[in-house]
Amino acid sequence: MDTLLLRNPFLCRTTIFQKLSCRQITKKSTASLPGSRSPRCTAESPRPYEVPRFPRINVWDPYKRLGLSTDASEEEIWGSRNFLLQQYAEHERSRESVEAAFEKILMASFRERKKTKINLKTKLKKKVEESPPWVKNLLSFVEVPETVVILRRLFLFAFMGGWSIMNSAEGGPVFQVAVSLAACIYFLNEKTKSLARASIIGFGALVIGWACGSFLVPMVPSFLLQPTWTLELLTSLVVYVFLFLGCTFLK
Repeated sequence: MDTLLLRNPFLCRTTIFQKLSCRQITKKSTASLPGSRSPRCTAESPRPYEVPRFPRINVWDPYKRLGLSTDASEEEIWGSRNFLLQQYAEHERSRESVEAAFEKILMASFRERKKTKINLKTKLKKKVEESPPWVKNLLSFVEVPETVVILRRLFLFAFMGGWSIMNSAEGGPVFQVAVSLAACIYFLNEKTKSLARASIIGFGALVIGWACGSFLVPMVPSFLLQPTWTLELLTSLVVYVFLFLGCTFLK
């Protein structure tokens, strides 16, 4: 290249002139923009996605944390809990805070209901203690069994009553009453472990029920009764009620 320039002086001058011109233009452009820098190809990094955070995460009161009043209904509590869990589903601490507040409210409600039940039992027991002696003696023969036992015996005697009504046109309810009396004595024998006592209570319930039925049934308006319902049938329905009460609640 140097040899070529030496041999061709015109080419040498042209090349030197071009280099000088380029340097001068570069200096002028730099001087005209003080503090400027040469452009660089930089790519802006995208802003990171911010997960929404529950703003009341550290609020101590569970009602205020869920945005509720202290007299909020159960539907409002469930609705606020579900809404907040859905809104802040991506933030773990927010979900935990909402669930903790919801559980506190549920536990407080459970304790309040339990306390109310205890208070009712205490008040009832207090009223029994303050009642007259004859009431205490009468209540000493009564006991309340489990709900399952009550429902089973209620179903049995209700079935006997329905059976008697269905067969009212064919004959009297003698067979149904006999089966109900036998069932009553059987249940009482299981409870008292005395067949004699169970038989006395069973027959007593039968007699009292038949007497009450014979007295109450004629007082019922006739337009409320079916033509096929006889006095004997309606009296037997009252007997079923007394047999149920006797074998279920008497000691």
